Amino acid sequence: MILVTGASGLLGSHLVQELVKGDKKVRAIYRNSIPSEMPDGIDWVRADILDIISLEEAMKDIDEVFHCAAMVSFNPKKKEILHKTNVEGTANVVNACLNNNIKKLLFVSSVAALGKTKQGIVVDEKMNWTEDGDNSEYGKSKYLAEKEVWRGIAEGLNAAIINPVIILGAGDWEKGSSEIFKSAYYQFPWYSTGVTGFVDVKDVVMAMMMLMQSTSNNERYIICAENISFKEVFSEIAKNFGKRQPFLKVTPFLASIVWRLEALKANITGNEPLLTKETAKAALSKVNFNNEKLLTYLPNFNYTPINISIKRICEELKMKHHL
Repeated sequence: MILVTGASGLLGSHLVQELVKGDKKVRAIYRNSIPSEMPDGIDWVRADILDIISLEEAMKDIDEVFHCAAMVSFNPKKKEILHKTNVEGTANVVNACLNNNIKKLLFVSSVAALGKTKQGIVVDEKMNWTEDGDNSEYGKSKYLAEKEVWRGIAEGLNAAIINPVIILGAGDWEKGSSEIFKSAYYQFPWYSTGVTGFVDVKDVVMAMMMLMQSTSNNERYIICAENISFKEVFSEIAKNFGKRQPFLKVTPFLASIVWRLEALKANITGNEPLLTKETAKAALSKVNFNNEKLLTYLPNFNYTPINISIKRICEELKMKHHL
């Protein structure tokens, strides 16, 4: 029996569907309501990673755990709940795994947990976190969450960690990385020359399933298909939607003005800022990630080219939103 936390999110929902296709017995945690359009055969359990009692109940008779649940936010006002969810929640999952003699835990971290990246340096799994004033609170929360997993490993837990880059998939395009597709569909005119890693949600799921069934323990793996610019990604999405490609370049000066205006607007309205200081910097930075460790360990694993992924995701979103 396999337990999946965060089963209603982009990654968790795709993982659950693939596990069910493989005739796996799956128990999935939900907080408020069971997600629609999910296959039959899932044992849905109402629980919360911050509620130890419900989490312990969900762990009964479980052999393997995929911990996908997390909060992603770069809003300074959400620092407390961000750390509570990502750090305390992960500590609770680790403790429950230890208490219930779980055979293996696979934890979904983030490349943000590797710390502040420097221009011109290719990032790999050996990169260590350093305290820096420019580190995002989200990155720090995932770094501290990873420490909880390493603590569990020291206490006898078998575990593996993945550090995905930006995950592309046909999820809720009102939030998360799927917002990229909505912006391109509605012809968002701005583009950034920043470079980062991107990966198909289906590839992340496949890597997770293969690592869970492997003998890999006490290791972490960067999950990245390609390092490409935001401009290329936005342009490719726009092309597949038959929309105008972005044509206005975002400069550092312009970005600095926009994130300050967004912070002011968020203070007045209480809504989430569209751009923060951290996301503005990320959009302009050029960071490359090394994906060789996973490919060496799993020689039969292959990444999907990002242009192929974008084409499929755009078609899925067209059907989903009747575009």
